[in-house]
Amino acid sequence: MANKMVNDKELAATQKQLKIKAGVVKRLLKEYNLYKIEAEEQKRTVDKYIADGKDEYDVRNQQKILAEAEKMIPDTQKRLGTAVEQLRDIIVASRSTLGSDEELVKAEEILEEANI
Repeated sequence: MANKMVNDKELAATQKQLKIKAGVVKRLLKEYNLYKIEAEEQKRTVDKYIADGKDEYDVRNQQKILAEAEKMIPDTQKRLGTAVEQLRDIIVASRSTLGSDEELVKAEEILEEANI
C-alpha cells in the first residue's frame, strides 16, 4: 500500500514536471517567433525611413530598435534549445511509466512544434 502511494506521488510529480517544462517550451517558442516577427517588421521600418529620406536621427533610432530586437533572438533561441532538451529528457525518462498519459501526449506535441 505504501509502495503504491510512493508510485502515485512519483507519477504526479512526473506529470507536473512535464506540464511545467512543456509550458516553458511553449512560452519560449512563442517569444522566439514574436522576436523574429518584430525584427522583420523593424527592418522594413528602417528601410522605409531610409527610402523616404527621413531625418538621420529618426533613422538611427529605428536602427537601435532593430538592433535590440535582433539581439533578443539568439538569447531566446538558446533558452528555447535548453528547454527543449530538458523536455525531451523528461519525455524519454517518463515514457515507460506514463504510457499514453494526457500530459505526456501534450508534451510530445509541444516538442514537435518546437522542432529545432
